[in-house]
Amino acid sequence: MSTNLIILAAGKGTRMKSDMPKVLHAVAGAPLLVHAMKAGMALEPSKMIIVAGHGAEDVAAAAQDYQPAAEIVLQTEQNGTGHAVLCAKDALAQATGDTLVLYGDTPFISAETLENMQAARARYDVVVLGFEAADPARYGRLVMDGPRLQRIVEFKDASDEERTITFCNSGVILCSNKNMFELLSQVTNDNASGEYYLTDIIGLAHSAGLSATAVACAEAETMGVNSRADLAAAEAAFQARARAEALENGVTLTAPETVFFAHDTYIGADTIIEPNVVFGPDVTIENGAHIRAFSHIEGAHVSRGAVVGPYARLRPGAELSENVHVGNFVEIKNATLAEGAKANHLSYIGDATVGPETNIGAGTITCNYDGVFKHHTTIGARAFIGSNTMLVAPVTVGNEAMTATGAVVNKNVPDGAMAIARTPQENKPEVAYRLFDKLRAKKARQQDEGK
Repeated sequence: MSTNLIILAAGKGTRMKSDMPKVLHAVAGAPLLVHAMKAGMALEPSKMIIVAGHGAEDVAAAAQDYQPAAEIVLQTEQNGTGHAVLCAKDALAQATGDTLVLYGDTPFISAETLENMQAARARYDVVVLGFEAADPARYGRLVMDGPRLQRIVEFKDASDEERTITFCNSGVILCSNKNMFELLSQVTNDNASGEYYLTDIIGLAHSAGLSATAVACAEAETMGVNSRADLAAAEAAFQARARAEALENGVTLTAPETVFFAHDTYIGADTIIEPNVVFGPDVTIENGAHIRAFSHIEGAHVSRGAVVGPYARLRPGAELSENVHVGNFVEIKNATLAEGAKANHLSYIGDATVGPETNIGAGTITCNYDGVFKHHTTIGARAFIGSNTMLVAPVTVGNEAMTATGAVVNKNVPDGAMAIARTPQENKPEVAYRLFDKLRAKKARQQDEGK
């Protein structure tokens, strides 16, 4: 059966104390909203509807950047979760199958949990996601009769007896698209908050003779983010899980608590990651690589056997082939280093192609930007780039060519040639003696005047 997805993302999140919509605050390098979308994508939804409100343009841009097919609907007034879902009614008017409601500020619901809800949906008309709360606090309570869910009671409206229940509501609901909107059309705002609760459809379903149940998940999956403290806790929870998964998958983390992953980081088995490494989005590290301490990597692909760092920076578009070495204080951006190439010290390689087994000397810079346009540098196979070479792009250095130390290269260098481009050295006899004498005398006068 097909599934449609509604993600509620209209709230401002006043407790965040931010001008930015709450769902756009990031965990592991991706907006909270994207985490929720990734969870829902596990069900291969037929349609994905994002209900936006505060900062709708920015929310829409983030959603469609991740999933261009996502449709955006507006909730102009915040009248509760039931009202928010109703905003998607027209967008799903012709939809068939089931509809799942998720929340843009709840990033950690797993694919396995949503699949469990789908399995329960084969036996029940409405399925709710619940969790056993260590501290039920102000969560809505799930009132069960065996496996059947009778109703959901919001904390504000619960009796003292109902408040003793620890099985709590996550807000996630799955039912047929038809039942979702037929039941919501009957919901009123006759409650302590004066809002239209999505949860009221459970009682209405029961009255209509429809069956309902609740599927349980770990409380950690239902973590919502409503404040900066919650955001920090969510980041910590993500990183703890990512580190545990990396270790389980055969990655060596010498100081796991100091390594930070992005939401989409992929690390192959037998890779070694030393302390204080940070991965930004869109990074793939193949098996058997070695990422040394204090390196920062984003938007990069590192092949097996490569060594990166310490203190290296790989920026978007960095492509390191097998057995490449990128050493301390080297920055690579939008550049490909072929197999066995080395840039071990203090260099910037940007907008470039470096051939196999080429050596980049310390202090080399590809001068790729003229203030308006970016230009490309091409270096062939088995070339030797002398220390402190400035490669003024666009320029090509041929196979097995060399550049002299300190060269400023702004013309192509043929295969096998050596480029020498520097001012001839001239030595002035005894000038250093005279200059030092003059400077020391000046210093002595200044010291006498200061007494």
